[in-house]
Amino acid sequence: MSSISGVRVRRAITVGLATGAMIATGAVVAAPAQALTVPTVTAKGAFVMNGATGATLYTKSGDTKRLTASTTKIMTAKVVLSQPNLNLDTKVTIRREVSDYMVAEGYPSTARLIVGDKVTVRQLLYGMMLPSGCDAAMALADKFGTGTTVKARTANFIGKMNTMAKSLGMTNTHFDSFDGLSNGSNYSTPRDLTKLARSTMKSSTFRAVVKTKSYTAKTITASGSIRTMATWYNTNTLLGWNGTLGIKTGSGPEAKYCLVFAATLNGEQVMGTVLSSSSEAYRTSDVKKLINYGYARIS
Repeated sequence: MSSISGVRVRRAITVGLATGAMIATGAVVAAPAQALTVPTVTAKGAFVMNGATGATLYTKSGDTKRLTASTTKIMTAKVVLSQPNLNLDTKVTIRREVSDYMVAEGYPSTARLIVGDKVTVRQLLYGMMLPSGCDAAMALADKFGTGTTVKARTANFIGKMNTMAKSLGMTNTHFDSFDGLSNGSNYSTPRDLTKLARSTMKSSTFRAVVKTKSYTAKTITASGSIRTMATWYNTNTLLGWNGTLGIKTGSGPEAKYCLVFAATLNGEQVMGTVLSSSSEAYRTSDVKKLINYGYARIS
């Protein structure tokens, strides 16, 4: 017998004896763990983190700067909710400049606010985050910016957005608008937007707003009467699916389809962002894959 054949025989005997010993003692042989398949997404950029620890679970061009569309409004909400001594029931009168802005921008997504209406800060947050009202975003920026004119106040508010981004470590982010209607320099990354999501979701008010599927507000009109506004419906159709709690959709001709999301199931928290999905259907599919993958990575 050759030496090689002898080695094979000895190995076979050794394996056989070991197997027999395990059978005799009742030991269980564990099957090798199946490798977790990394999902393929159509979005050009994506990022997922463990919401509890901040650990990265998935990234695809996570630090590449892209247009953010209406996901920008998360930062608008963050700045508003960070104001000292904030009273959510403070009434804000809708100015003519808000209506003029909507006309000038070609009637983007709207909360259908009417000039002269007195709307609370809380209601404006719902109007901004559910139907993605650019008019509600402008009213909030005007309210919480500093200056003697609407233009000055909204510009000041955008400055606060950029200051907040720096404080959160969003190193690849810049805002030039309060609603995502970019003037050419409104960008972020999947990683940065997920950082923002994790910080903003610490607010109980924000969490309550973004998980709401529909909301009906009553406002005071210019004449002093009470008006029941048309119901606002959340643009995020994933709410409630597999623990999804929010957060904000976005879309545009250049930005394509975006979504910043958060989900919690059986105590496991995942948060993430997809930017530049090619369609609304692909955006939904991408996010579902990433949420499931995130849960699997944590468990």
